[in-house]
Amino acid sequence: MTISISSDFECGNIEVLGVEGDSARLAIRKDSNGPWSQWFNFAVRGAAGRTLTLRIVNAGATSYPKGWEGYRARVSEGGAWRLAETAFDGTALVITHTPQGDEARFAYFAPYELTRHEALLARIAATPGVTRRVLGQSLDGRDIVCLDMGEGPKSLWILGRQHPGETMASWWMEGALARLADAADPLSLRLRQRARLHIVPLVNIDGAARGNLRANAAGTDLNRQWRAPSAATAPEVLAILSAMEETGVDVFLDVHGDEELPHVFIDGCDVDPESSAAQVAGVDRFRQALLKASPAFQTAVGYPPSYGGAEANGIATRAIGLKFGAVAMTLEMPFKDALETPDAAAGWSPDASAQLGRDCLEALIAALDESA
Repeated sequence: MTISISSDFECGNIEVLGVEGDSARLAIRKDSNGPWSQWFNFAVRGAAGRTLTLRIVNAGATSYPKGWEGYRARVSEGGAWRLAETAFDGTALVITHTPQGDEARFAYFAPYELTRHEALLARIAATPGVTRRVLGQSLDGRDIVCLDMGEGPKSLWILGRQHPGETMASWWMEGALARLADAADPLSLRLRQRARLHIVPLVNIDGAARGNLRANAAGTDLNRQWRAPSAATAPEVLAILSAMEETGVDVFLDVHGDEELPHVFIDGCDVDPESSAAQVAGVDRFRQALLKASPAFQTAVGYPPSYGGAEANGIATRAIGLKFGAVAMTLEMPFKDALETPDAAAGWSPDASAQLGRDCLEALIAALDESA
């Protein structure tokens, strides 16, 4: 019996080039209408007790080939996602695994489906003091949803998954939102007293459904569009930026994942020569508070000040920091295991991401004002 392989489901991505016995030759599909590739998510059936050899032959030609060095794929057989045996030879990524049951799912990182996203929105929106509103529609006609809460004088915006393949941002949102919605949590109460929070858990909802790494339906990298977003190619950014103009922005956090670096870190607006002393101080307060709150966070490794190159002024953190004078930061989590908090079974995981989401509330309070 030959195994069968499919990615014909939401967030799926793989091309089957050939299957022979327990082995398969596969390729990662490029983003719809875009040049990027790295995300994969597929199911193997008829696999019980068979040692699978799954060769992704174009891994060396993807967007971040260095990201495969020291990386291990995730696998699930209906339960938690775990690390699979993985090797990269410079050209192909080879995943080896022996499933116990008939079906196993393999992915670049633990997927986060739209059904779970909708359930999260509904659960948090049912919490007292939380309002759910639609800021606009994506190119495929999906709602861009914002959750508003808090009654403080400052405006705090949090975005997740501008890049849809960085699913750790959705798991981060689960942790952060659960804590924010907990009426018995004193820190969450303090944060909601100090600020009005506006949270968009899934910015690039079309890219998530399509199984893209970075692009939306038009093939646009949304996190390069924040200086002058187009309704034709980046309506998601345009809708959010329009809402920001109504509220102002005092503190901004954009949640991402990094393909290459095995660390949790931030990239702040403080590297911009035009940032103010108050912005620099706010980013530093966030860093210092998160160092105390999270053992996974570190400040020794991150992006250089030149990160983004000619497109840097369109990155959300840089553009929002400049436009609103906000304390603006990009939070990055690894696809690889985090060296500061390694986990031999799961690597950097949904649980680790959710815990970081909870821990980041400590840092967001610190970023809001010096007396925190």
